[in-house]
Amino acid sequence: MSKRETFLLRAEPAVLDALRRWAADELRSANGQLEFVLRRALIEAGRLSAPSGKMPRGKAGNGDDS
Repeated sequence: MSKRETFLLRAEPAVLDALRRWAADELRSANGQLEFVLRRALIEAGRLSAPSGKMPRGKAGNGDDS
């Protein structure tokens, strides 16, 4: 397994609560959901290489799986 780094994130309570609810809806931890959202945003912005194959889509995806 690859090494992971830890960092502190300060967020407004409403943002953190919304993230936790979203994560629960998609059967992820809040940390896993945040990493998923950040990774997707970085790939779409051209700041991170996409992994080989298709990137997994959550319920918030655009539904274009073709």
